[in-house]
Amino acid sequence: MGITGIPTSTKVLIIGGGPAGSYCAAVLAREGIEVTLLEREYFPRYHIGESMLPSFNKFMSFIDAQEKVKKAKFVVKPGAAIKIDQHKREGYTDFIAFDPENSAWNLLRSEFDEILLRHAAECGAHVFEGVSVTDIQFSEKDSTQPISASWSSKSRSRSGEISFDYLVDASGRTGIMSTKYLKTRKFNESLRNVAWWGYWRGAGMYMPGTKRENAPWFEALTDETGWAWFIPLHNGTVSVGVVLSEKSSRAKKEKIPVQDGVDRNIAHYLEQLKLAPNLLNLLGQAKFDGSLKTAGDYSYSSEHNHYAGPRYRIVGDAGAFIDPLFSSGVHLAFTGGLSAAATIAASIRSQCTEAEAAAFHNQKIGISYTRFLVVVWAAYKQMKAQSSPVLADVNEDNFDRAFDFLRPVIQGATESDPTLSEREVMEAMEFCGHAMAPSDPEMLQSVSKRLDPKLLAFDGPLLTPRAVESMIGEDEEAKQALWKVNSDKALVVMFDFKGNFRQEVINGLYVNLEKGSLGLVKA
Repeated sequence: MGITGIPTSTKVLIIGGGPAGSYCAAVLAREGIEVTLLEREYFPRYHIGESMLPSFNKFMSFIDAQEKVKKAKFVVKPGAAIKIDQHKREGYTDFIAFDPENSAWNLLRSEFDEILLRHAAECGAHVFEGVSVTDIQFSEKDSTQPISASWSSKSRSRSGEISFDYLVDASGRTGIMSTKYLKTRKFNESLRNVAWWGYWRGAGMYMPGTKRENAPWFEALTDETGWAWFIPLHNGTVSVGVVLSEKSSRAKKEKIPVQDGVDRNIAHYLEQLKLAPNLLNLLGQAKFDGSLKTAGDYSYSSEHNHYAGPRYRIVGDAGAFIDPLFSSGVHLAFTGGLSAAATIAASIRSQCTEAEAAAFHNQKIGISYTRFLVVVWAAYKQMKAQSSPVLADVNEDNFDRAFDFLRPVIQGATESDPTLSEREVMEAMEFCGHAMAPSDPEMLQSVSKRLDPKLLAFDGPLLTPRAVESMIGEDEEAKQALWKVNSDKALVVMFDFKGNFRQEVINGLYVNLEKGSLGLVKA
């Protein structure tokens, strides 16, 4: 809607209408909590981040938006193929292997984000587009508590101020709270990358006629400087991008001669695609639309795990972003949006103190972020054949909490030293890396004929890498198959909507997801 009618006060103010902000607004509004959302752009608007994870449908179902997504007829994503080693077959993460209803989507963010924003408004949120928050004011009694925000229209013809009881910063990479006021944003030096991408028409597809048909493709570059993506979209285009370290990208681009009529950026982009031969085969005779986009300095988190404070929450890209690899962005945006809504509801309903609610959100975001970070590190370690990244990017406490669910697997025991050691983190990275190891249905079928089927079943025992080695002996194919299956089982925890919210206890609290009584429950 237009800017007419922006209230002077609201119970909850949300800055930003992307997935994190819109999701949080929808959840709060469905609880009968007054919420106002200010979005600086007019939707639809372009945004990258087009490939979803299996948790997507469960998040949509929770706010009764799944049918709207289905009607949009986005591309079904049955899994994802990733070729880490050019000398071996690609690995494949099969979303539907354990549950046929577990497929995700590749989608145009301009269309999906508008669907979600409009859904939040239909749920009862007061949504205003073309409105930027320029400043935030804080309480005189508590200088850390925000109490109001100044806004202006996109045309700068109108401005005003809105007071609130609670603030949700979902302002995307701008991150107004983290960057302008808290000064807590820190960049991940181990993931200082730059991405270049564009859109192609007339491309082929991955494994047509199989259960893997039209899955997105990810491929390590042959010179070990980065990777490329191939994501089919429902408008007939394919999103094709390359990700390189900033240093490599700069050095390569400088070698391209300056020529009249030649765009060096596009020339650089096309040269990198040549280092992904399998992706080129998928492109075939496809035509590039000529419009190149780029982004850098996008891997960051909040220093000291700071995603909440007195009566404010920071969610989505406003607080942290890892990397395009593994498609974690929207998943973490939904996680943050739901956590913010639940903890604010808990505070309003006096289910716990506001300090306890804020602490829960801090830990929830830190844990979710770190789990994905280590999986991304595992992939980069293999793709670049590099030494393990420095561990200073995340504090030790965050590692401990994030990997409680993996600790028994990587150690082979349920009791251990409470502090996660560097060796354990390396083992966790190795374990997660098996999810991207080369595999194919024929190999799994062959292995299943000579092993107990229970070992390959989703509800079978979760085996440590050492247990697999001692059990299998010299059968390398069987070891690879079991390592991958067990890694997939463990990583399902990250996509498990109910497990992540109903069963994960943080600081003695867990989320109550019952509509009408959303909040936190003491365990």
